[in-house]
Amino acid sequence: MRSPLRGLLRRQRLGIAAALLAFSTSGAAAPMYQVLIGSYTSEGNSEGIYRMQFDAETGLIEPQPLQVVRTHNPSWLTLDLNRNRVYAVNENGPGHPDPVGRVSAFILAPTSGKLSVLEQQITLGDEPTHLSQSRDGRYLFVSNYGSRANPGGSLAVVPLAKDGTLMPVTQIATHKASEMHPERQQSAHVHSAVMSPNGKTLFVSDLGADKIFVYRYDPANAERPLSPADPAFISLPDGSGPRHLVFSPDGSQAYATLELSAQVARFDHVDGSLVQRQLVDLAAGGDVGQHSPGAIHPSPDGRFLYVSDRAEKNRIMVYAIEENDTLREIQQRDSGGREPREFAIDPSGQFMIIANQKSDGLVVLARDPDSGKLGDTVQTLPMGRPSDVKFIDRTGP
Repeated sequence: MRSPLRGLLRRQRLGIAAALLAFSTSGAAAPMYQVLIGSYTSEGNSEGIYRMQFDAETGLIEPQPLQVVRTHNPSWLTLDLNRNRVYAVNENGPGHPDPVGRVSAFILAPTSGKLSVLEQQITLGDEPTHLSQSRDGRYLFVSNYGSRANPGGSLAVVPLAKDGTLMPVTQIATHKASEMHPERQQSAHVHSAVMSPNGKTLFVSDLGADKIFVYRYDPANAERPLSPADPAFISLPDGSGPRHLVFSPDGSQAYATLELSAQVARFDHVDGSLVQRQLVDLAAGGDVGQHSPGAIHPSPDGRFLYVSDRAEKNRIMVYAIEENDTLREIQQRDSGGREPREFAIDPSGQFMIIANQKSDGLVVLARDPDSGKLGDTVQTLPMGRPSDVKFIDRTGP
């Protein structure tokens, strides 16, 4: 249940947002931001990570990149602005020019935003598809998807030195597959690992196991910082295939995309525990195979939830988050391309950039911060196999 204090904080945030909007429309110039685009280089003509310029007043991305960093399959990016580092998975595997899964580190110049290659480490698994950082900055958690049934996927723990440089993998975790789906669940396929807001618990979504595994984080055990929690996992419907998990801005709710069953699960989150409260069907009685929920993000004010629906639908689902935390669908917006793998709301809250992987393009949509709805297409920009969108935003907390 939503507490009166949370309602008050929401109203305060809305008041601040309205004041900032009034200020920006009274003549002050909107800021320029830099945005990083991850991509797949094993398909199409992408070369790696693209550093682009974004105008928060017009919603336009400058077509000419500020920088192109050549690296294999940097499909997911994580920023550490405190130490001026950018980390990327190199989603490599058998059959790729570089068949070895890796994680790369880059130096981020604090003023110019220029990226410089720092180093790489192998992830001891195939197709690393996601990575996140511990709240204390001491470790990266890398999700080795592992598309082959043997050996399948795993979670790799990569220590970070005090300056943010990578150290060799110190811990590997594997899971048992559910074997419900004849092709995609014959082995574990770790798709994401996300730390709780308080930094004490790691939630690992395994598409091949139909479970979100729960690990306690204790950096005092430097070589084995993760241990199974009690209970050690959250069970999800058979054949559902959990993909990505995110938390609400206040940490009281968590939301997960279930890729194979075309659903979104909502959980109450209390002290590192998740309790499922709602299951939203994207297919709504139709053919589940035409849907494939992927990216999922709440709005910064916590009032709306956005989900990409790929496969045949290629749309962004928009949900209002009610006062009792229930999700209510308010819009289905075409993504403007095929396979919207990821998206990001810009720091002004007035635009969304979508990475349409299979149509080789970025699409910018207008967004109404008050209603949460997505509006007109502002720009369509050719980009080879885009897979992730991360703003370099130093204005936040």
